Amino acid sequence: MTTSRARARAARDINRETFVEPWPEAGLTVDHSPADPQPGLRMVDGHIVELDGRPRDAFDLIDHFIADHAIDRRVAAEAMALPALTLARSAVAIDVPVAEVRRLIGGCTPARLVEIVNTMSVLELMMVLARFRIRRTPANQAHVTNRREHPALLAADAAEAALRGFAEVETTVGVARAAPLNALAILVGAQTGRGGVLTQCSIEESQGLRLAIKGLTSYAETLSVYGTEGSFIDGDDTPWSKAFLAAAYASRGVKVRFTSGTGSEALMGHAEGCSMLYLEARCLLVTRGAGSQGVQNGSISCIALPESLPGGVRTVLAENALAALLGLEVASGNDALASHSAIRKSAKLMLQFIPGTDFIFSGYSAVPRRDNLFGGGNFDVDDLDDYAVLQRDMLIDGGVRSVPEPDVVAVRQRAAAAIQATYAGLGFPPISDAEVAAAVTAYSADDLPERDLTADLAAADAFMRDQRSIIDVVDVVSRAGFADVAERLMMMGRQRVVGDYLQPAAIFDAGFQVRSAINDANDYAGPGTGYRLSGTRLAEVCRIPQQQAPQAFIEEQIGPPAPRLAEYAPARRGSQCEVVIGVGPAFGVSLTRTINGLEHEDVLMALLNGIARQGVMARIVRVCHTSDCAAIGYAAAQLSGSGVSIGIQSRGTTVIHRRDLPRLHNLELFSQSPALTLESYTAIGRNAAGYARGLTPQPVPVTVDNWARLRLIVKTALLHRRETDAVRPVPPIELRFDWEPDA
Repeated sequence: MTTSRARARAARDINRETFVEPWPEAGLTVDHSPADPQPGLRMVDGHIVELDGRPRDAFDLIDHFIADHAIDRRVAAEAMALPALTLARSAVAIDVPVAEVRRLIGGCTPARLVEIVNTMSVLELMMVLARFRIRRTPANQAHVTNRREHPALLAADAAEAALRGFAEVETTVGVARAAPLNALAILVGAQTGRGGVLTQCSIEESQGLRLAIKGLTSYAETLSVYGTEGSFIDGDDTPWSKAFLAAAYASRGVKVRFTSGTGSEALMGHAEGCSMLYLEARCLLVTRGAGSQGVQNGSISCIALPESLPGGVRTVLAENALAALLGLEVASGNDALASHSAIRKSAKLMLQFIPGTDFIFSGYSAVPRRDNLFGGGNFDVDDLDDYAVLQRDMLIDGGVRSVPEPDVVAVRQRAAAAIQATYAGLGFPPISDAEVAAAVTAYSADDLPERDLTADLAAADAFMRDQRSIIDVVDVVSRAGFADVAERLMMMGRQRVVGDYLQPAAIFDAGFQVRSAINDANDYAGPGTGYRLSGTRLAEVCRIPQQQAPQAFIEEQIGPPAPRLAEYAPARRGSQCEVVIGVGPAFGVSLTRTINGLEHEDVLMALLNGIARQGVMARIVRVCHTSDCAAIGYAAAQLSGSGVSIGIQSRGTTVIHRRDLPRLHNLELFSQSPALTLESYTAIGRNAAGYARGLTPQPVPVTVDNWARLRLIVKTALLHRRETDAVRPVPPIELRFDWEPDA
């Protein structure tokens, strides 16, 4: 037997997840595996001869690479002599210079690195990210793909992503041969949206290098590294081959970051019984030793694996923190689908969003989830408004800006037209005007006409075989009348030659000025330091399309004063069986409608009709000295011959009161004014009359709308302020209201 509540909870999204107990032998543990070695290092004549308990003659290829290329042997003895807790406290303490901590971290072995972060709480790991992020200004990367490999849609989506502030745009392919055209489409589109956006195509590494040589991409992050020898050999060659490939990219002026992340070795069956975090520490040291300026890590496409285990989300944060401690640019995951639960995926995001990383997403899906060829984005185009509001709520720069819809439409139109002209100039299969028009307003690739993919692939093959390059693209774009886009494309080529954006964590601002760990170094050292939203960027984050001037929320409640309602004398205490209706000081004067748009005169007629149907008299008074609903009802009750009253604020909140009750007590309270209808007010009048006659009527049914406060609290506050502004220090005033009872 189960309760109904348990059955309801079982249907929640969180219970669609997979949760398992740790199984260290299979690598299904995020940390503290029995197979993880104890920290240790021994050197002879300046050479590492023992690493984390393993002698050099037992080193695997990763041990050799780390020992010879990744650990700073000048400080290794000093660093390894310090307790992990001492190093951890230094990392969190704002009075210990970042450079000093990083110097010592450079001499640590993989096991010592894990030991350090395992002493930290989630809050402390977030503090490490805030302190050790190497670029001062956070940024974001977008994923732009679609299931049809449609160039017009790719260009339009890339342009919108650039306009929205993404510093990098990455695409990939469903069909490998489409890579040149996809890379070309997002390159032209991104430079249409904003100059200086870096682009790449996630593709097999040698093909990726060929795209870079042709000038179609400006960065690469598909150089995967692994924490065990078996995974490396099965997956992507060796650490030395990765270092060589990174150098090849850099020699062509292409920015490179490696990719790693907890869980990949267990997924590939080569975890060797070690914990995910220990293996990731090895990956990060390989990345550092290979000379890569940064890393895409945070479990990435394996995220569901660590999340199935206790502490998995914390471990993902820990691997990001380790990368930052090692001085690497951090593109911190948050890209692949991590949870069915909106609560859980948002909570995970906060671990990187709040402290900030160099790229908070290593791919925010700037397209609908079903068009995302990276396996579906964790956050996508449908979440952009939510993300913008999160930035505004916390005054955090998440690397995204809100954009007016006319600007979005305009840039999408121009980008689609630019790639249409590019295809025409290069002799590729034509993009029709209908395809351009569809790409401008499309939700997904389903909204675009079918293309002949075979013809496109043939064009891509030909382009890769011949000598054409970005120079030819610049020429055709310029000839087609897109001079500004052509100039930006040419500038990207010039920057490849200059090489400044090969600096650690480099991005371009809109003026093609490099921001990197060199000229925009993170200077966080506690409160009042480091990156803070200010100036234009602060205004951008605060300005979202949904916000309005506060006054606009109550305009519909303001109209000309109610013509049939007039003050005529000081209110007197009655002596007969009656109900006194007390209205607020602004009722029918500076406010003329309730919060849900009912005319005040109509509300009064409903109340009076309800009272009259019980054969009871009624009077209306204006309570001038207070705007509080209970106080209005209480004041009216003191004037009522029966002692029974109705108090009503201008926004519609109503109470049935009685003279002998405390001011904050009542007979019936109707606090959810948005739910009140004219029929409700008639029933309220009827019940008040019943109480005046000494009866005990059935209370008027109350509708509870749990979303009303969330939806209307601003309007409520503004209406109450208007009511309060009308308060006068005078006694209640009798009102005359011309009406006729219903037959």
